[in-house]
Amino acid sequence: MRATLPASEPGDMPARNAALSLRRGLRLLDRIADRTRNGEPSVSLGELAADLGTSKSTVLRLTAPMVENDLLRRTPDAGFTLGLGALLLGQSYLEGIDLRSAAAPFLRRTAERTGLTCHLVVPDGTDIVYVDKVETRGTVRMGSRIGNRLPMRNTASGKAIVAFGEPELLDRVLAEPATAMTEHSITDDDRWRDEVERTHGRGYGIDDRENEPDIRCVAAPVLDHANQVVGAMSISGLATRFPAAAVRELGLGVVRTAQEISVALGSSSAQLALARSVR
Repeated sequence: MRATLPASEPGDMPARNAALSLRRGLRLLDRIADRTRNGEPSVSLGELAADLGTSKSTVLRLTAPMVENDLLRRTPDAGFTLGLGALLLGQSYLEGIDLRSAAAPFLRRTAERTGLTCHLVVPDGTDIVYVDKVETRGTVRMGSRIGNRLPMRNTASGKAIVAFGEPELLDRVLAEPATAMTEHSITDDDRWRDEVERTHGRGYGIDDRENEPDIRCVAAPVLDHANQVVGAMSISGLATRFPAAAVRELGLGVVRTAQEISVALGSSSAQLALARSVR
């Protein structure tokens, strides 16, 4: 007895066709986005048809609703490029990314690799506020807590944020009274200004027992999708486990990790910096 296929429901074929068209449309949008990222101003109708292995008429049918909704835009040379609608969708996605969630796996990886404490901080006025902290089993416990607030002046994270943030932030920090937390704290304004310049030059800030007597720390800025400083990531540890000789190596490592977090947040400048570093 020949097996018979079950009868299709009335809406099956239209739904299947709609799903196929949607998949093709998404592939087409992805191809145009790839070409745009590679610096091409537009993609021609013929190129899209060849890329997708379909006819020009099919490409026109797929692109029509995307052009209507401004996801794509027709160019004067009869090609296609991304429209403002695509930009707004991407912007909405990037703005919805949570800094703490994006940074968490990078903090855990770094803490496990170094055996040191990792912090994530955000700026608030001329202070930093701890929003995450990761310690491993072998890490010496530190007194910092999520929610703690410290002056930027005495921290590696503060120096990194000031060095790569808005220029007026430096003046606002220097306008605050300098408090010596330890004998190593930099209270002289000119010395601190010089230290911020050095931080910008090397890419990371250093706290050499300036906030706590026996703690060293290095930190690098974290950027968002608009390439603005939104925080800093740091590595801290007892000076006996974090000798001065290790500062440069760990500093460069924290710069790379902060760049990776920034890329996860959509930073184009961090993505470019990472690409350059692997060449």
